[in-house]
Amino acid sequence: MIRINLLGAPKPKNKRSSMPTVTLEMGEPSSPKIKILLVVVLAAAVNGGFWMKLDKQKKDIATKTATAEEQNRKLADVKQKYLERQRQANSYKRRVDVIDQLRANQAGPVNLLNTIGDTINSTEAVWLSTMKDEGASVDIEGMALSTDAVAALIENLQKTKYFRNIEIKETYQDETYKEMQAFQFILTCEKGKS
Repeated sequence: MIRINLLGAPKPKNKRSSMPTVTLEMGEPSSPKIKILLVVVLAAAVNGGFWMKLDKQKKDIATKTATAEEQNRKLADVKQKYLERQRQANSYKRRVDVIDQLRANQAGPVNLLNTIGDTINSTEAVWLSTMKDEGASVDIEGMALSTDAVAALIENLQKTKYFRNIEIKETYQDETYKEMQAFQFILTCEKGKS
């Protein structure tokens, strides 16, 4: 039988001692076993500390993520409300623009009639019989006492700057009036930007 003394107590001289002794020798303090044990304990401590640091970072990131997601939900609600208000504002703006355009178009014929009326009244010896608004152009038919009166009418129409490219489609002397000289004319005027 082998006996190991772990207590490090000396062996009793009596062979019949009741307690067996076990001894464990660690060796010298600078032995490789102690160094390896010290390195393993130190590595375990460093690894445990690093793991605790990473675990703390993980918890911090989880908290920050939850906070950011909550803020994102709140901002998504605000964004949705903003976009709805923006759509309402755009709809309102389109309505106002349509109303303004209708008012401008409503005043368009009035401006045309006022411009032509003032021009005819300021030109002597010229009368209108018809006027047709063709959208981008206006056809004017009338009678003048001389060709000079027709030329004066064209000049006065150009001065208004409401028309551009005023052309004579047709002019002829009307033979139905025997007591005076009368010229029938047809003018085509393109509307300018006013």
